[in-house]
Amino acid sequence: MHDLSPFIYWDLFVINNDVLRRIRYTFDFSDDKMIAIFALADYKATRAEISAWLKKDEDPEGEVCKDPYLAMFLNGLINDRRGKRDGPQPEPEKRLSNNAVFMKLKIALNLKAEDVLEILELAGFAMSKHELSAFFRKPGHKHYRTCHDQILRNFLKGVQLKYRRSDEATNPSVWK
Repeated sequence: MHDLSPFIYWDLFVINNDVLRRIRYTFDFSDDKMIAIFALADYKATRAEISAWLKKDEDPEGEVCKDPYLAMFLNGLINDRRGKRDGPQPEPEKRLSNNAVFMKLKIALNLKAEDVLEILELAGFAMSKHELSAFFRKPGHKHYRTCHDQILRNFLKGVQLKYRRSDEATNPSVWK
């Protein structure tokens, strides 16, 4: 019997940590801003945690940003960009799918379907409105579709191209 946990964690490291890095880079968030975003979701993140999550994939000091922490960050980002709603904050998901990450980013950035399609086109990825809507359906729905890594990465790339405030966003060397 083989232990597959290193592969599972590596996959999480690449996706969850990549989401954190790309959002931080796109919006030019400082460590203090990252800590403040986590605080908006009622989590007291430390500078050391954030530093470990943001390290490059090959860095031995890097740590996996597990799903509940990414969920708290995205919930905090929603609160930061849209305002904190009254009452108790949502519990962070224990398991976060690409569909949930995509949905939380769509909510945080206050995007409509047309906006998301435009962002995907900026990254050179085209799809129909019907294909897109399948990602935002409940998992049991007959038209539900799993959002694969490629789609989420293209969305993040498009978000960077749209929101990054410098010429770096259009510089192809950023994506090498």
